[in-house]
Amino acid sequence: STQSRSSAASDVYKRQMMCLAQAVYFESRGEPLDGQLAVARVVINRAESSRFPDDYCSVVTQRAQFSFVRGGRIPAPNHGSHAWMKAKAIARIAHRDLWESPAHDALYFHATYVRPRWAGRMTARATIDNHVFYR
Repeated sequence: STQSRSSAASDVYKRQMMCLAQAVYFESRGEPLDGQLAVARVVINRAESSRFPDDYCSVVTQRAQFSFVRGGRIPAPNHGSHAWMKAKAIARIAHRDLWESPAHDALYFHATYVRPRWAGRMTARATIDNHVFYR
């Protein structure tokens, strides 16, 4: 039925938005708004790129990509926290592409206090608070 199809689509959307919000929460909850939005943008850009999985949850749980993911599983956020409420709102804003970001086309990022080997092969797009974003 149409009702169950739209309900299933709604469940898929909710799950995808949850994964996007969890990436924002675990990677950047202490960052300013621009930094949190840029982290979300990387997940979205990856889902839209042929080089990565094609949905937010698969991007976030892809092996060895996000340090907060353990054994392919995303830990539970503190659901009652202000940071979680904010991460969910940021995920919605990012998903709808409602802001301009200097990291608009970034596919990678890392914290400023680490220097991964791959960073030298990339083009830096922006440094926002504690993260460097690359294409």
